[in-house]
Amino acid sequence: MATLAARTAPPVVTSQRPLSRRRWFAEIGWRHVVGVAAVIYAGFPIVYVVSASLSETGTLTGSNELFADVSLANYTALNGTLFWTWMGNTLVIAIATAVGTVLMGAAAAYAFSRFRFTGRRFGLTALLIVQMFPQMLAFVSIFLLLLGLGNVVPILGLNSTLALICVYLGGALGVNTFLMYGFFNTVPRELDEAAKLDGATHAQIYWTIILRLVAPILAVVGLLSFIASFGEFIIARIILQSEDNWTLAVGLYGWISQLLEANWGLFTAGAVIAAIPVLLLFLFLQKYIVGGLTAGSVKG
Repeated sequence: MATLAARTAPPVVTSQRPLSRRRWFAEIGWRHVVGVAAVIYAGFPIVYVVSASLSETGTLTGSNELFADVSLANYTALNGTLFWTWMGNTLVIAIATAVGTVLMGAAAAYAFSRFRFTGRRFGLTALLIVQMFPQMLAFVSIFLLLLGLGNVVPILGLNSTLALICVYLGGALGVNTFLMYGFFNTVPRELDEAAKLDGATHAQIYWTIILRLVAPILAVVGLLSFIASFGEFIIARIILQSEDNWTLAVGLYGWISQLLEANWGLFTAGAVIAAIPVLLLFLFLQKYIVGGLTAGSVKG
């Protein structure tokens, strides 16, 4: 009876004293203050650009009073320019670069993670050293290389979209391979051994098992590569010489490069629209970035 009474007895509720305002602010409140300050700091430039894009004056000084006048004239004027051609060029280059970077980086990371071969450690060290130097440092060499290569293979010379994609892919190995290499090492080797016992080849293991488990890092690398190539300016400006082949970064800069003829209204309107693909891609890949698909892979 005593045991039954103990089981049916209601739980004892211990009352907790509410935190004082000073203690609440010291433990929790300051985080809200920092968060609000960070949101304001990051959001104000976006609000300012949107306000400038809706202003008909075509200058940034006219948008000091946010949303003083609202008009879609700048967005309508984009139809009479090469903006949408630049958008198409940029999307083709960014998507091709992102896909190529993911495929090349994943293959290299899988080789470094799963195989033991001569020069493996030297290769990892070389990638670590190469990634310390940004690609734009070699823009003179890239220009001279494409200038000479265009005489032999015109499609890979200057003013070629394919040449620009190849240049971007040339810098794909490096930090991306190291990111993937660390993630590949978290995938248990028992999965590979179990697949080999079932008769699977290395290619089947790579394409059907490993790539599915490392989807989060593939999404991160693809997103970073897309953003980097989408907004890259220096190398694109050097290689792409005709206006029809320009990317968004080069084209938008052309609208404000001359001080007396700068049209900030078109520039800000184009910048707002140019941010939409990156935002949509981030929202689409967010579930892969946040989720950890390797959790519980051994038990599964």
